[in-house]
Amino acid sequence: MLSQVLFIVGAAIFGLLGFIHLIYTLFTEKFHPHNSDIIAAMKSSTTNITKETTVWRAWVGFNASHSLGAILFAAIYIPLGFSHIQFIVNNSWFAVLPSIIGISYLILAKNYWFKIPFFGILISTICFVSAFFLINT
Repeated sequence: MLSQVLFIVGAAIFGLLGFIHLIYTLFTEKFHPHNSDIIAAMKSSTTNITKETTVWRAWVGFNASHSLGAILFAAIYIPLGFSHIQFIVNNSWFAVLPSIIGISYLILAKNYWFKIPFFGILISTICFVSAFFLINT
């Protein structure tokens, strides 16, 4: 079933992007500012909401949790796609949810990120929207 393949491929792309993002966040300097003074300022500044963390620690935490969200999404939809595709096909919410998430991430990627995640999410979203239309036509 083509829709099954599309759900799995779309979710796998999300999971891969989330995994790479997590590795880059925790184990590389790829998301560090070029200006080391910015890092120092982030490490010495707290936020208005709390003094319990620094802007730097919040930045790392937000990036890591963002990654985990994409990984969790893939961890749910890949097994569903492989073993329980009829559950997705027969449940409008679970059929449309990947498209909603994909479009939401696509808007974020277009407005705030850079071209690699944008194009990865675009491909993933095309898979989800196509799968949704295939099972509903």
